[in-house]
Amino acid sequence: MRKLNHALLAGALALACASCTAEKEANYQVIPLPQEVSLTQGNPFKLNEKVLIAYPENNALLQRNAEFLSEYIQQATNYAPKTKAIAAGEQVKNAIVLGLDPGIANKEGYVLTTTPEGISINGQTENGVFYGIQTLRKSIPAEAKGATVLIPAGEIKDEPRFSYRGMHLDVGRHFFPKEFIKKYIDLLALHNMNTFHWHLTEDQGWRIEIKKYPKLTEIGSQRSRTVIGKNTQEYDNTPYGGFYTQEEAKEIVKYAQERYITVIPEVDLPGHMLAALAAYPEMGCTGGPYEVCPRWGVFEDVLCIGNDKTMQFLEDVMSEIIEIFPSEYVHIGGDEAPRDRWKECPKCQARIKAEGLKADKNHTAEDRLQSYCMTRIEKFLNSKGRRIIGWDEILEGDVAPNATVMSWRGASGGIKAAQMGHDVIMTPNTYCYFDYYQTADTKDEPLGIGGYVPIEKVYSLDPTFDLNEEQKKHIIGAQANLWTEYITTTEHVEYMVLPRMAALAEVQWTQPEKKDFKDFTKRLARLMKFYQRDGFNYAKHVFDLKVDFTPDVAKKAVVVTLSTIDDAPIYYTLDGTEPTTTSLKYTEPVAITETADFQAVVIRPEGKSKVVNKKISFNKATYCPIELTFQPSEKYKFGGAITLVDGMKGNDSYATGAWLGFVGGDVEAIIDLGQETEIKRVATNAIVDMSAWIMGSTGLVVSVSDDNKEFREVAVKDIPAETNIDKKGVENYEITFDPVKARYVKVVIKRSPALPKGHAGEGKAAYMFIDEIEVD
Repeated sequence: MRKLNHALLAGALALACASCTAEKEANYQVIPLPQEVSLTQGNPFKLNEKVLIAYPENNALLQRNAEFLSEYIQQATNYAPKTKAIAAGEQVKNAIVLGLDPGIANKEGYVLTTTPEGISINGQTENGVFYGIQTLRKSIPAEAKGATVLIPAGEIKDEPRFSYRGMHLDVGRHFFPKEFIKKYIDLLALHNMNTFHWHLTEDQGWRIEIKKYPKLTEIGSQRSRTVIGKNTQEYDNTPYGGFYTQEEAKEIVKYAQERYITVIPEVDLPGHMLAALAAYPEMGCTGGPYEVCPRWGVFEDVLCIGNDKTMQFLEDVMSEIIEIFPSEYVHIGGDEAPRDRWKECPKCQARIKAEGLKADKNHTAEDRLQSYCMTRIEKFLNSKGRRIIGWDEILEGDVAPNATVMSWRGASGGIKAAQMGHDVIMTPNTYCYFDYYQTADTKDEPLGIGGYVPIEKVYSLDPTFDLNEEQKKHIIGAQANLWTEYITTTEHVEYMVLPRMAALAEVQWTQPEKKDFKDFTKRLARLMKFYQRDGFNYAKHVFDLKVDFTPDVAKKAVVVTLSTIDDAPIYYTLDGTEPTTTSLKYTEPVAITETADFQAVVIRPEGKSKVVNKKISFNKATYCPIELTFQPSEKYKFGGAITLVDGMKGNDSYATGAWLGFVGGDVEAIIDLGQETEIKRVATNAIVDMSAWIMGSTGLVVSVSDDNKEFREVAVKDIPAETNIDKKGVENYEITFDPVKARYVKVVIKRSPALPKGHAGEGKAAYMFIDEIEVD
């Protein structure tokens, strides 16, 4: 009897647990965050296998929307609600009803209303209904197998901030199969994006079939080898290639259209055309020979604009492109087209003369030749009912009159274009280049092109920043770009875009006053469960320990602020030992005022995070007043001159904010030690990254003064200029001298005069990135 009672009790507990897990709650805290969510006190709607999805009869688009919603629900719950067409005025119970409402102002807006009896999703258009479906889809737990999902009663009124919400993918450097392109498009749909920018042609490969020019894919889609690493002198000697037939491209266009996503093709011209020139060398200024490029970078050989056959080629290519892609826009590139060949080419010079293209104080005649090319292609596409997009370099000359500008070199090009009355899509590399590293700690990261764009930086973008109300109207949207020089696999693509795509989605959709990064991270944890469920290889840096090392000049201290996405406990040490639960527990910012080897870690029940470490070294110059005679580049000034004496050395990434970047002059720093002090050594560091046009120093000069007026030189050191065009690393420079007493120390760090022979930028000015000037 006793055993029976135990068995009954166990059975009752099992039933109780089963009933607990049979219901799961939905949550409207999704990404992107809707503009307006109003919950009521009513009972939730119960979503289960008996629920119907209804749509107006004779509306094929809403029928497809209903089928998508059923599929999305099945992915989470394992049951697929049935769909049904209903007549106008027909009432259905226990259903999700899709419909159109012309009273909704925005064509992509929707209203989602939930009562205990049912859910309605109405949009001005079918597009809007689709975005309401995405919100409902993401509100359901990613894993709710067999469960009844309780969907809160209330109303969501929502619409996007921008009409253009894009993601880009470069398939020129590395090719990705058709099925992955569809998977990428599915990701865009999940994030409420409506534009796929498909970069189809490059120096390293032509990826789209053009029937009139079969050699473009027969020859231009295949390179014989690929450089190993970051433009070293080593090659893998393995043929690489791939292209999409026109039928495959049309299949992808249709797949995207079903998800209300427009595919914008890019044929980049007149530069980045070596693959085309390898196929048709007569279209180059020199006649070749050319090869499909095995290296990365910018190359002198571009299309010959003086050749009538070249211009006919471009029009023929565009004629076939617009037959494949019905989008209003065609992207024609316009970036990184050197003028060197045009200057020497008789045909190009004849074209300049015939067209009356004149130089002025801002532009060369060759700049005007590029503008001639872009304008001619624009007129051709306009005559076919299409419009062009170009990278912001098209502003260098006479910009094509109706062009939409895609601003990638920061936001300045976009601001200038908006001020000129052009529509603009913001894609600034400092916020939106997803081939940049997403963490400053790159030693365990897959190879990247460089740079540093963490998810917080993406989220902080405001595409209309610094514009007046009239100019803001020209910012039609934002986009992130994924260039694939070093991204060879689909798994690596996913790793670079996720979860940064979620941050971009909120930039594109949500009004800025509603954005809050800390709140976003909480919602992101839910969205990442969808990534996990669907097998995406997403980056998990958001769960890492977030560390901010802030100089406090007044206290002569480094203030360390630590945080995590989930407020998990943090432990730290100052002596270089790995922290444990017995170490100091972080409760408030830590001020470090002397040399320390700081380490910190998050310890969760499931294990430890990656350990963060930072060596902080105090010397006689640390936190002393410092002045720079020659200022760093605006783009790389970061925290300013104090960065050079903050006690913290940068790692091997120049874009983290730990380095100051200079171009065009020597670095000259004057440090006030505060009182007469004996010194005998000065040291500094420079980053060398030849692939990024960054060189080190060629010499140090140290002078001292008692009054900051009269300086006397105490030491000089010459350093050989770097000649290895593949060099990458951190260089340390030190100069010692007989002890002297002084209050002011002037340190001159000489720049390399020009990029060396054999470099892609041979003879041009190099950047110099400096960090930490030590005085002892």
